[in-house]
Amino acid sequence: MAYAKVLIHAVWGTKNRESAIAQHLRTEILSHIKENAGIKEIFIDTLNSQPDHIHCLFYLNADMSVAKAINLIKGESSFWINKQKLLKPKFEWADEYFAASVSESQKDKVRAYILNQDEHHRKLSFTEEYNKFLESYGYTPQG
Repeated sequence: MAYAKVLIHAVWGTKNRESAIAQHLRTEILSHIKENAGIKEIFIDTLNSQPDHIHCLFYLNADMSVAKAINLIKGESSFWINKQKLLKPKFEWADEYFAASVSESQKDKVRAYILNQDEHHRKLSFTEEYNKFLESYGYTPQG
């Protein structure tokens, strides 16, 4: 048996960074994402959203890559949102995402950051936040 404990903080937006995730639907959408991820053995620790993006702190199992986990979460959730007709027009996630490993010693800090998104985004847009993540990890920010 393989033993792996890899904690990932991932952030991805809606297609064209549209404010598509209505406040009154967030709880339902996030609950579904968390439940479905568990079925796929993606163990979500903390999850929160804004109208135009999601933050997800999750553990990978030993047989899954970061890309596969994020694609499973994004693909199934957009399919489910559209099947349930929760949002109009057709809902899509953007192709790109940001993901970074998180050490056990930093997980409480990352959890707090994710849970405090409403306050955080009073000062910073999603584009500014996303570019800040990219810069802090040595990537070129996007426009």
